[in-house]
Amino acid sequence: MTSNGPRLVVADEAGQIVDHPDLGMTVWDGEELRQPRREELIQLPLGSDLFVLPGRVPIGWDPDVDEPVLLPEDPNLGVLRAVSAFVAPAYVRLYHPAYQTEPGAPDLSLFAYTAIGWMNGRFYVPAVRCDADKRQDPYRFDVDAVRRGVLQRRAAHPTNATMRHLEHCALVYHCRAAQNYFLDRWEAPLPVASTCNASCLGCISEQPDVNVEAAHKRLTIPARPSDLIDVAVGHLERVKNAVVSFGQGCEGEPLVQGPVLEKTIRGIRQKTSAGVVNLNSNGSLPGVVASLADAGLDAIRISLNSTQQRLYERYYRPTGYDLQDVLQSAITMSSRDKFVSLNYFVFPGVSDSPAEIDSLSEFIERGGVHMLQLRNLNIDPELYLNELGDDAVDGPIGVVAMIHELRRRFSQLRFGYFNPPRTRHRRPGPLPGKHLLASAAARSPASMST
Repeated sequence: MTSNGPRLVVADEAGQIVDHPDLGMTVWDGEELRQPRREELIQLPLGSDLFVLPGRVPIGWDPDVDEPVLLPEDPNLGVLRAVSAFVAPAYVRLYHPAYQTEPGAPDLSLFAYTAIGWMNGRFYVPAVRCDADKRQDPYRFDVDAVRRGVLQRRAAHPTNATMRHLEHCALVYHCRAAQNYFLDRWEAPLPVASTCNASCLGCISEQPDVNVEAAHKRLTIPARPSDLIDVAVGHLERVKNAVVSFGQGCEGEPLVQGPVLEKTIRGIRQKTSAGVVNLNSNGSLPGVVASLADAGLDAIRISLNSTQQRLYERYYRPTGYDLQDVLQSAITMSSRDKFVSLNYFVFPGVSDSPAEIDSLSEFIERGGVHMLQLRNLNIDPELYLNELGDDAVDGPIGVVAMIHELRRRFSQLRFGYFNPPRTRHRRPGPLPGKHLLASAAARSPASMST
């Protein structure tokens, strides 16, 4: 493996990241440890991050015995720790890093951990780009230009509380959506809700029940319709093919602020017909969704970790609704000829299990789903699987094979990562990972139901 494939990447006692001279890269598919195939690997995308995993012992591939081996220490490097990549936006990971967790190790922070190796002087990861849109590629962001946009907008709207919140997101949290708003391009966020009707295990804005710090603070005061309207109308009228979206990582569930959303949408559409008004949501309240659609909502993106009831509930921990309500929200939108996306949290081992693929297929068909947005689930892998239970992983076929199988079943289904503008609402996008399709098709079980 080390002669013609990537080597294991580890961290020494000082936190220095190095490649191991003798052991090969090993990945975990959620069920088994193995070596990655060469065609599954890409160079680490620009804008990705590396993490040293505390209390995690790296596992490498020993070419002499052709099997994985635990590597707690090295004579030259001392005690070793596993290393992971957090891949840039628009890429979906194919495998988890391979490691063994020591007793007493802390839970991992809320990132999506991806296996990483070293080959030919570069880092490699098992991943595929799922959206060609470059709206969050890091080289497109000039922080000085963002600051200038903040000052200009602040001078024009000195009392708009939503803009003040977006300033904080853009400059402190470095939120790409907020930065794009101040750069007058693509999609602008409209955070609105301070509360939620779910208590997700991997919530990035509030973590009261597990020993993991949230990535950022949640919006504390519900937004005012007048502020939201000013932000939305300005963006929609300034930007070609613009999108504005309720439902951001810095807030709770927008649907619990139904009257605010309805008043805002009507106010937007009274002033402009441009662009797309979108709702990122858990889809929990189909009656509210119907009112918003009738008020002028153009699109909805419903977030899901799974379309299997038991797995959905173990992660989302919903209050006052269930997965059937979520499905009904999709039906409500599609029946009104609105655009429906699923913000599908991909977790290798669970998402690509045959039972999940069948369940997801049924949801797509019944819900009239137009697009599957593939997002890496940000969570400690072991924490997630422990919460889901032993039945969550059952014969996974691989993430690329999963995509291939869904495309076979739904030829018009779009795949991507970002909310598309109106000009792309009805066209199926390019299939991600084309170079992997031949091998993926060979690995897809012929007996899978359709």
